[in-house]
Amino acid sequence: MTDAAETVQAERHEFGAEVGRLLDLVVYSLYSEREIFLRELVANAADATDRRRFEALTHPALAFTGEPKVRIVPDRPGRSLSVSDDGIGMTREDMIANLGTIARSGTRAFGETLASAKPEERPSLIGQFGVGFYSAFMVAEKVEVTSRRAGSDEAWTWASDGRGGYTIAPGTREAPGTDVVLRLKPDAEEYLDAYRIETVVRKWADHVTIPVTIERDGKDVAANEGTALWRKSRSEVEAEAYKDVYRHVGGMFDDPWATLHWRAEGALEFYALLFIPGMKPFDMLDQERKSRVRLHVRRMFITDEADLLPPWLRFVKGIVDTEDLPLNVSREMLQATPVLARIRKAVTNRVLTELKNKAKDAEDYAKFWDNFGAVLKEGIWDDSDHRREIAPLLRFRSSAVEGLTSLPGYVERMKPGQEAIYVLAGDSAEALAQSAQLEGFRARGVEVLLLTDSIDAFWPERMSEFDGKKIRSVTQGAADLDRLPRDGDGPDAAPDSSDLVAALKAALGDAVDDVRTTGRLVDSAVVLAASANGPDLQLQRMLRRSGREGMPSAPVLEINPRHALIATLRARQASGADMTADAGILLDLARVQDGDLPRDPAAFARRIEAALAGIHG
Repeated sequence: MTDAAETVQAERHEFGAEVGRLLDLVVYSLYSEREIFLRELVANAADATDRRRFEALTHPALAFTGEPKVRIVPDRPGRSLSVSDDGIGMTREDMIANLGTIARSGTRAFGETLASAKPEERPSLIGQFGVGFYSAFMVAEKVEVTSRRAGSDEAWTWASDGRGGYTIAPGTREAPGTDVVLRLKPDAEEYLDAYRIETVVRKWADHVTIPVTIERDGKDVAANEGTALWRKSRSEVEAEAYKDVYRHVGGMFDDPWATLHWRAEGALEFYALLFIPGMKPFDMLDQERKSRVRLHVRRMFITDEADLLPPWLRFVKGIVDTEDLPLNVSREMLQATPVLARIRKAVTNRVLTELKNKAKDAEDYAKFWDNFGAVLKEGIWDDSDHRREIAPLLRFRSSAVEGLTSLPGYVERMKPGQEAIYVLAGDSAEALAQSAQLEGFRARGVEVLLLTDSIDAFWPERMSEFDGKKIRSVTQGAADLDRLPRDGDGPDAAPDSSDLVAALKAALGDAVDDVRTTGRLVDSAVVLAASANGPDLQLQRMLRRSGREGMPSAPVLEINPRHALIATLRARQASGADMTADAGILLDLARVQDGDLPRDPAAFARRIEAALAGIHG
């Protein structure tokens, strides 16, 4: 399109403020890693080609007329570089959606990560954040994209200098596909050299299965091997090649923590190349609970929505390629075909086996656990078929040992006569380690697992036991302590506190399910316990904070009859004093100890003020 025509017909659009800031980050902060712009453009072109090929299976009119490829043409006299494909193409609306907005992540996370990343980690940052197209502005003073959607006769041209806005105007393209033309900056002319371009393509996109060619001396020269690396044997693949595939299909920029590459043969045949990342994705908490492992059929990408792994393994990246599905497999067929169900089972079992083997190295496994342990625990909650295999892979902080421990390790250390595995859920291991809930267990040398992930409030309900041992929250298992002896000499006999208990219960009314004395406290005066039929206290707090609490379950207030404060309250009650304020303070103290707020913070503060005034008045 000519500049004159563009002036007359072009529509002017402004980038949003987010895109403007993002362009500054990409152009200036990644300046030394400029060559990755070519990787991003080639990857986009290959994806568009795969998409057209897939859609043509059900819409034959979209089929290619020849062999599709990605073509790179340097034009030294015009100081331009074009990357063209025969892919699905874009409509005007597609251009606005795909080229005028940020795909996934905001600039704040991108900027923060960019600032902390090592130089060698930066090349794939933009792929991680879904903003790869904008990397073209690192080398280009203007970018023009002309595209025609397959099945349409209309073509459109998008153009921008990356300084705040872009134009869209009718364009011309004889066949469906996309041309991206970069008018290079004076200091980026190295990318007009065909040999330099080939080096970049072989480094970053050699595994792309679509042929990539570069025009050199008037001829198109192959620039990539274009083979499905996952169909090779492990002995044929170098470590760097694995990393390239991982960074391409996973959108990651680190090195994988584990690489699984195998071929299944026999009644069911498929190739698999899977990666467990070495770091947690930036959008881990925002992700859908869906696996995005890519399904290929006879090397051709079909979909990344085949749910090849369960949600609790959604952190696994990679490719599964099979001969046992038809190329025109539909999304509906994917949900019903028994072949895919068998592939899912086999792939899931292989990942579990890999985790079991890697878990033998405790230090290395701890890195994985810090990244993805909370996700793996979800399998205990929602996958009864694999619960038994997942349980030994779980790791926990503990009241008795340093670092992480497992359920088998806990069972080995259980005290004689101990019948249950005890857990305590909360917001941080440090706070839990100091909790009054642990005093009685610590006095008896009984270990407690400290659970700090959100899912920890739920999964113990689904796995009620391990290795024949009940899993019980300490807020629900206090009665068990009476059957276990204390380490060393036991305490003196507890004073009779029945009258005080009755007075506190009457004062608190429906705020508690019960008030009782307990032998599980040593240094603290009070502690909360779950009612006999109520859920764990941490689960109740989580539901309350999220606004999803159902029928509230009042806690049990337990008092330590040997504590000096309780002795003082016994004397006050015996003298006929009104116990209403004192009872409220005790309940709120117990809530604060458990990391909760007083029922009425202002009233609690006034009661404490009044109590202190009475002491010092």
